[in-house]
Amino acid sequence: MDILHLVDRIEELFNESRAVPFTRNVVVDEDKMLDIIDQMRVTIPEEVKKAQQIVAQKDRMIAQAQEEASRIVALAKEKAEQIVEREAIVKSAQTRGAQIVSQAREDASNTRHDADDYVIDSLQMLEEEVTKLLSQVRNGIRKIEEDRLHGSSSTPPDLKNEPITAKNN
Repeated sequence: MDILHLVDRIEELFNESRAVPFTRNVVVDEDKMLDIIDQMRVTIPEEVKKAQQIVAQKDRMIAQAQEEASRIVALAKEKAEQIVEREAIVKSAQTRGAQIVSQAREDASNTRHDADDYVIDSLQMLEEEVTKLLSQVRNGIRKIEEDRLHGSSSTPPDLKNEPITAKNN
């Protein structure tokens, strides 16, 4: 389940909650809230697992690129050795072998760069989602603490600023 969906469910639960008269507090269904919190505990590690899978995928891509580069280098060396046997084209074989090795290294470097970009983009998106979620959680905690501080007074907030008038009998 998507973590943002769970945050939306918490918000819905809050919006559906009953207000406590004369306060800014609401009564929330404890079972529903705990259920969503449990789902978040399961989902957040899943998001982290996804990020780890992306990193593992990047490592596999790099390993494949290195294997391909090694194979190309080995093929280039083999070709170069065959060509070297002929004196007339030794120089041409050396040049072509160097080009193949250079191209293989460049291809491997490009593949590694593309994999790094993909992982960076994915991790940045994950970081943004986690940052948004953390901000929402902090705002929620701060709001609850503010409500707790303001709600702890014995006089309801609506009656604090009203003037006291004496009745004449």
